[in-house]
Amino acid sequence: MNTKDKLAALRAAMEQEHIDAYIVFSADPHMSEYLPEQWLERQWLTGFTGSAGFVVVTQKAAALWTDGRYFVQAAHELEGSSIEMMKDGLPETPNYKEWLRTQLPDGGTVALNPVATAHTAYQDLQQYFDGSNISIVGKSLLSEVWTERPGVDNTQQINPQKVEFAGETCTEKIAKIREKMASKSCDALVLNALDDIAWTLNLRGSDVAYNPVFLAYLMIEDGGTTVFLHQEKLSAEAKAALADHHVAVQSYDQFFDHLKKINQKTIWLPGSMNQRVYETLAAHNKTVIEPSPVALLKAVKNDAELKGLRQAMMRDGVAMVKFLYWLTHHAAEEGATEFTAGQKLKEIRAEGENFVGESFGSIIGYQGNGAIVHYSAKREEAKKLENVGSILVDSGGQYKDGTTDITRTLPLGPVSQEFITDATLVLQGMIRLSMAKFPAGTRGVQLDTIARLPLWLQGKDYAHGTGHGVGHFLNVHEGPQNIRKDLNPQELLPGMILSDEPGFYVVNQYGIRHENLVAVRKSALSGSAGADFYEFETLTVCPFFTSIIDTKILSDAEIEWLNNYHQWCKDLLGGHLDEPERSWLETLTAPITK
Repeated sequence: MNTKDKLAALRAAMEQEHIDAYIVFSADPHMSEYLPEQWLERQWLTGFTGSAGFVVVTQKAAALWTDGRYFVQAAHELEGSSIEMMKDGLPETPNYKEWLRTQLPDGGTVALNPVATAHTAYQDLQQYFDGSNISIVGKSLLSEVWTERPGVDNTQQINPQKVEFAGETCTEKIAKIREKMASKSCDALVLNALDDIAWTLNLRGSDVAYNPVFLAYLMIEDGGTTVFLHQEKLSAEAKAALADHHVAVQSYDQFFDHLKKINQKTIWLPGSMNQRVYETLAAHNKTVIEPSPVALLKAVKNDAELKGLRQAMMRDGVAMVKFLYWLTHHAAEEGATEFTAGQKLKEIRAEGENFVGESFGSIIGYQGNGAIVHYSAKREEAKKLENVGSILVDSGGQYKDGTTDITRTLPLGPVSQEFITDATLVLQGMIRLSMAKFPAGTRGVQLDTIARLPLWLQGKDYAHGTGHGVGHFLNVHEGPQNIRKDLNPQELLPGMILSDEPGFYVVNQYGIRHENLVAVRKSALSGSAGADFYEFETLTVCPFFTSIIDTKILSDAEIEWLNNYHQWCKDLLGGHLDEPERSWLETLTAPITK
């Protein structure tokens, strides 16, 4: 079926159930950002493939909200679908609840799938329409409409992560979680976020593309710890590891039956818990709705995790230099496209020790496609690479000892002076943030301006965050920390990993993004009142292309930072490269001056 036929089928089901509006969030029962194939409901219905966004369908209209990363992509993918694109975050864009109010009839009914809707989102919708005659109900209508929904792939194994990489045992982690539970006087904690569960149990799987996680719920109760998963996926080693750490195993399908047996308990539920779990437990128990205690424990990396990340970054840097050499010397003559370049990069990364797979689908945008922030090249539509213009390469790897994410923008041939100026301003913002010193208690929003200021002074900006948290052999996007305009109350703490990735985009011409990963660490500085100061340790090891840098724009301190960084890259990577890659690296990292 095409999108119009799918919408028609959904509207027929809505009419039969007397539903006036249906909301499809981009979510699974675990509120994942990247979804298992069987939970790509919004993508199936609309044709929009971005990782963020949701659609609201009424009998006469349909609208999809997504953020600035996907404005260009969504407009292209929704073309001809009759679905209106709503640019979320812009002043002129209506909130979806406000839009709904204008579309609903008197006494109308709004429905959504309670298993794929966060409790906080469901509650927010209820509160908005409280006092009106609008009803909010839970219905899984797409179960009827999407008749060819894929099933669970039971061939994917779940394996243990080595303690030498994790730094702590499962038992030690659960003990820390129980301390958090005791501070809230909770008898039980339910975890639904897949990366929280994988981290807690020191297990890794492959149920979600690019994310080494597996479908599961985890319950930590007074009487013990139980994981609910597809048991046939467990390797013998994983079964033994769970038994050693006294974690009981039950079937994924038994989870809700277990919840129904719980009575008169105080239960900690993360706000991201799906509505069905909340409704099942809230009927006979007291619920405490708080962020998952695992999120912060997981975000602050221990010494073993940081050591592994540094090693993974060096191997990733070797792979990137090999790839960039091929890209600038051979790609065009070999007839490479954006798509085949992505395949080449994966092949080179796979030669490295502990490589498991990509951490996300490589974003390789040549010339105008670089302006599509989360561009994904399709084999049949990918541009052929030529020795002219610029290319943006945003990619990453999953290694058993760490997760990487790096972006480099480079010339394949002649570029405009405007491009060089913009590339320099973006790099200047990245360097300034890398050099930042800040007192304990600083939030990401307070640092975001540092990266944007060079662009802002020229009346330019970018419609995405400056930095996101990164997992350790886990999801490439991880909270609760970030660096962006939003008012996130989470302070930055030593051990947290973040990306530093300002950008600038000119539609149909070029996209620029420079990205390194950094770790928060204690600085030698101390404030006037003796307060701790923090700084960033740069983790990513890969040179930038100074041929597209206007050194007159950079300060002496910024040039010194870049020269020192390039010397570090040359020292770490040179011995792992063959000729002529090593000679090219020498040229690429040569010191620059004004």
